[in-house]
Amino acid sequence: MTRTNGARGSAVARALGVALLAALVLFFTLVPILVERGTNRVLEVAPIAVGERARALHADLFVADLHADSLLWHRDLLQRGDRGHVDLPRLREGGVALQVFGVVTRTPAGQNYDHNPADAFDMITLLAVAQRWPVSAWGSLKQRALWQAERLRRVAASSGGTFRILESAADVRRFAADRRAEPRLTAGLLAIEGLHALEGDPANLDDLRAAGFRMLGLAHFFDNELGGSLHGMEKGGLTPLGRQVVTAMQAGGIVVDLAHSSPAVFDDVLAMTTRPVVVSHTGVRGTCDHVRNLSDEQLRGIAAVGGLVGIGYWDAAVCDVGVAGIVRAIVHVARTIGAQHVALGSDFDGATTVAFDTAGIPMLTQGLLDAGLSEAEIRLIMGDNVRRVLEQTLPGGEG
Repeated sequence: MTRTNGARGSAVARALGVALLAALVLFFTLVPILVERGTNRVLEVAPIAVGERARALHADLFVADLHADSLLWHRDLLQRGDRGHVDLPRLREGGVALQVFGVVTRTPAGQNYDHNPADAFDMITLLAVAQRWPVSAWGSLKQRALWQAERLRRVAASSGGTFRILESAADVRRFAADRRAEPRLTAGLLAIEGLHALEGDPANLDDLRAAGFRMLGLAHFFDNELGGSLHGMEKGGLTPLGRQVVTAMQAGGIVVDLAHSSPAVFDDVLAMTTRPVVVSHTGVRGTCDHVRNLSDEQLRGIAAVGGLVGIGYWDAAVCDVGVAGIVRAIVHVARTIGAQHVALGSDFDGATTVAFDTAGIPMLTQGLLDAGLSEAEIRLIMGDNVRRVLEQTLPGGEG
């Protein structure tokens, strides 16, 4: 009797062990895939036709996108994926020369555009565990940023020389020249969404810079030690630490990104900046009256310091998701402050639903032609503006 009970107990233990193992396998394999499929969607809409003139022009453009969160997800960016929005094969299909890869280190549970407490439960912790990030990145925001930078470096190392990471003005110039000879070359630039990744220590800026980060957003969805978020509780201006870090960023050749910053931080940075700044991914209230988007007054402030406004592709940015809505926003910026101050800022892979992935970018060239923009304006908007600002602001730039 005792022996039988013991055998049954062992069988139950084995069954529980198998069930636990199966649950873990599902957690580490299926959960990240299901989460991404549910958050980075492409709508099933008919693409617009791209004519011969647009195709010829697009093939001759230096196309640059100021923001995608692709490093957050457990995908091999060297392979063409069946989910999400960006990988190297699709960048090449879309004729994209330069993709800025933003890294996300923390997002609050219940994330919304209005008010998010800084101490809300962090959803990236679950994603970091599920995607088997290094244990050091489970609890450290700085380590999460460094891990995602390392992921991009591995992509570059395994690309056979077809993908490179840009860190200086000389890198940008060299890449642009090389790409004219070999159009399939692509490049990336590392960025961060929210300097809570500094963990309150300005000395950590040196570590982020050494890892290759060259564009840093001051805030994301909650207020931090540097200042307020557009979506935070206080929405205050720059703190003394924030002013110190902005000064150090610009002295070190790091682009300041005002996406998600509170209006007070926005104004504080414009009042003290010595170099062009960007709003990497946004919309404009002139075509989509949403709290997330920039007013015409803010557009003029960006233009006054020689900066750029990256137009996003998702619903809160353009209201009408699709080529027509994106083009309307771009044209509004161009007509308000000049084509030299507008860029692409997709927010691909940023938990966004869009009408096309990066392979569909040629449709924007067609849309801009249809809207009556000149080829010279389109060259600026599609990427030459980004190249110019990087050549001015990155280490070794024109100042």
